[in-house]
Amino acid sequence: MAEDLSIITGSKTEQYQSLLPQIKALITGEPDQTANLANITAALKEQFGWLWVGFYLVKDNELVLGPFQGPVACTRIRKGKGVCGTSWEKAVTLVVPDVEAFPGHIACSSLSRSEIVVPLMRDGSVIGVLDVDSIRLDDFNETDRRFLEEIVSWIL
Repeated sequence: MAEDLSIITGSKTEQYQSLLPQIKALITGEPDQTANLANITAALKEQFGWLWVGFYLVKDNELVLGPFQGPVACTRIRKGKGVCGTSWEKAVTLVVPDVEAFPGHIACSSLSRSEIVVPLMRDGSVIGVLDVDSIRLDDFNETDRRFLEEIVSWIL
């Protein structure tokens, strides 16, 4: 079966509403987590054209780089460090309009201007995070939060 996406233009809500059922179809019935994370990152990057989309997974009390799309990235992040580590520590989604204004921001790419990080939860614990970076300031909002949180809720 061809795994092609139907990429649309329009409002963010319209783009997510078109993309989410396509992502769900890609991951439904696929038991391999790495394959699912890879397809999710590819679909999001292709639809929205963000600088970087990827997952960090908790391993040995660190976030370790997982499947991603974009430039090379930081390999390991400690709990409470940067946006990803803070999202992990607090178990909350963080929307950062200007990464330069975030205390302790880890600059994996100097091109990143704004960021959203969504924790992946399993049995009340964070098992990883979805990290998305944009070259535009203030590129993420409540629409992104809502739909990205829905997507990560499917990862188990």
